[in-house]
Amino acid sequence: MALDLGANSLSLERTADGRRLVVRREVAASVDTVWEVLTDTDRWPDWGPSVTAVETDSRYIDDGTTGRVRAAGMVWLPFEVTACTPYRWTWDVARLPATGHFAEAQPPGSVVGFEIPPLATAYAPVCARACRRVATIAQRCDG
Repeated sequence: MALDLGANSLSLERTADGRRLVVRREVAASVDTVWEVLTDTDRWPDWGPSVTAVETDSRYIDDGTTGRVRAAGMVWLPFEVTACTPYRWTWDVARLPATGHFAEAQPPGSVVGFEIPPLATAYAPVCARACRRVATIAQRCDG
């Protein structure tokens, strides 16, 4: 069952990591462009409402990438990308499972989405904002 949140949708789904609350949004940009935005650590503060800075040795993440993110401009938290396959990546932040990130082809454009662990459902509005920001950045890059 899905709940419509304007341009975003929210649903409870079974993912590769079990049941998750999923926020998604259609994007008028290619799936490759959306994926590039999601995996480019230089852009995380541009679309991640809770991320204000990133430190890592890799600009583009891959399975096993580590570093730290500054959350809400106050605290640095370590992260590790726990899985990264084409168009989907997950991570642990401060050694806790955090959001999954994905892009899907949906001609003529694509979809961006976030998978939220059940104990973090209050994070859904933040992920909805992130979907909107990713869409805006990707559309500018593709435009």
